[in-house]
Amino acid sequence: MNGQSLRIHSFLPHSRANGPGVRAVVWTQGCSLGCPGCYNPGTHPQTDGVAIVVDDLCGRLTALADTLEGLTISGGEPLQQRPALLALLRRVRAETALSVLLFTGYSWDEVQRFPETAALLANIDVLLAGRYDAAQHLGRDLRGSANKTMHFLTTRYTLADLAAVPAAEVVIAADGQIVVSGIDPVRW
Repeated sequence: MNGQSLRIHSFLPHSRANGPGVRAVVWTQGCSLGCPGCYNPGTHPQTDGVAIVVDDLCGRLTALADTLEGLTISGGEPLQQRPALLALLRRVRAETALSVLLFTGYSWDEVQRFPETAALLANIDVLLAGRYDAAQHLGRDLRGSANKTMHFLTTRYTLADLAAVPAAEVVIAADGQIVVSGIDPVRW
């Protein structure tokens, strides 16, 4: 059992606009990078969101696994919670067949400097890296801006798989909550 907690902003059990196939999405809470034009500024404060024990989050994912292709982790900045994130990724890899796609605002070179990098990358299928740059807005291939780099860490997906992902979606939950997500979501 793992008592580590991951601070999350939101959890979406089923999404088609955050990676190939139907995916669960975890938006982490907390980001100090401050990219101008970020679509998710509500994910930036370190103390907002909710702390969820990695075991509980993994239990949610395991319960949904038969209905999912994979898990997408976005933010906030997931890599600012590396120990808990790594615990989650290891459990997902060991206990499910879910693929893992991770968005980070850190560049590939910055990611390489973290002491946990090898272990993290061993549990991720696709890493999308780099700060959002509004001047290079792209909104396709799961890249918000053209400077972001794609790293296919396994053979599970190709660029064509990412290109086929819808740019946006609107999800209406059973409780009436409306979630707008994707790499180029509509703004109301």
